[in-house]
Amino acid sequence: MTVTSTLADGTVYSQRKGHSPFSISPLEAYTPIIGNEKMERLWSIGQRLRGLKVLELNATAQGGGVAEMLYSSIPFLNNLGIDTEWKVISGNKDYFECTKKLHNLLQGGKGSFTGEMKRIYLDQLEECVSNNIIDYSPDVVIVHDPQPMVLCHYLRKNGQSWLWRCHIDIEPAIRSSNGLLSSINEWIGEYDAAIFSASRYISPPWPLPKFVIPPFIDPFSEKNRELTREEIDRVLVKYQIDPEIPIIAQIGRYDPWKGLDRTVATYREVRKERNCQLVLAGGMASDDPEGERILNALRSKINGDKDVHILNLPLADRLDNYLEVNALQRAASVIMQPSIREGFGLVVTEALWKGKPVIAGNTGGITFQIKDGDTGYFYRNPKKSAQRVIQLLDNPEDAEAIGQRGRKYVQEHFIIADRLADHLLAIDMVMNSVLGKKKHSGCVTSFYPW
Repeated sequence: MTVTSTLADGTVYSQRKGHSPFSISPLEAYTPIIGNEKMERLWSIGQRLRGLKVLELNATAQGGGVAEMLYSSIPFLNNLGIDTEWKVISGNKDYFECTKKLHNLLQGGKGSFTGEMKRIYLDQLEECVSNNIIDYSPDVVIVHDPQPMVLCHYLRKNGQSWLWRCHIDIEPAIRSSNGLLSSINEWIGEYDAAIFSASRYISPPWPLPKFVIPPFIDPFSEKNRELTREEIDRVLVKYQIDPEIPIIAQIGRYDPWKGLDRTVATYREVRKERNCQLVLAGGMASDDPEGERILNALRSKINGDKDVHILNLPLADRLDNYLEVNALQRAASVIMQPSIREGFGLVVTEALWKGKPVIAGNTGGITFQIKDGDTGYFYRNPKKSAQRVIQLLDNPEDAEAIGQRGRKYVQEHFIIADRLADHLLAIDMVMNSVLGKKKHSGCVTSFYPW
């Protein structure tokens, strides 16, 4: 059984059982984390779907939470006996400029998706079809986010089940009058079901089954596994970060929605009263042309402050990149993610799993993870957030306590083995509906009370 991910530049990652670019732990290793009952549930649905051919389609294999979840889930499903392939659509610069605009509009950005943008979007997807992006016949196809959404129209075959997985917060688009939702309404009609991270994202009355399944992390991945002090220190030395000075960190893509200016402003307020460092670390997804512009603007804003470390981690060297992110998170005293919009925010999940106090934006999927004052804190403004950072720096026992509550919350709700069981149950339900020729409805099945 072979699992491949084909990148936009033609590179193919081939993942055979036991040979993955990411190490995948034995399934039994997850039992102590999620418990026997949840593991039995996973084994049961896995055995029922054993041998199923599944294709995952998205727009990037580099950067962002979707790609990270796929890198973990592909070998995991492989180990369960689900024959899974992951392919990444190709696209030129104009296409990704259009899809970034589409993404921003869905999250409440200003402007419109013009006729010319729609033409570029559809032309590129038609080219993917002509290049035979699907060269076999899977039983189930999962399409992630809007970038490859229209492929269902061109490629769907009789007997297949197609599901659209929306990872972003489209609630602003539902409320807006930019007209974009009408196109999404048209495209979604080709699918058998849709999957969302939260129930409030599914307000459109789409006449198809809808599922609520939160994202997840793999606690044994290079990005989340436990590290030795030596591993952490090597990374700090590499980037000339002083381990003796408290670190405020924000990790993630350089993106206009991530609230990076808020973090810089908070750091500057903290520096007025305490000695500290700021670490901003991340990379840029291949389907996000804004990243370079955001990074350059950030460097100009810092203006030579020697205690601010802006790191552009190379995505090509993936395993080293993930280890370094892990080390930087574990070295931090406080982690910030004051996002303006956030579909879910796996960077928050990762920080909570490491037992770190987190100050994050009160928006989107972050609100499903941060319970203010219990599992973390919400960002309010630079002055108030700076006082919160100072309180945490001055009271390490309080910081430790809230960090451990956050870790426990992730353990209970956002671990790969538990959430992939939901994923497979949704597939099973959709396939039974399709094969049984049952009439689709707008029913919502939630695997989590959001």
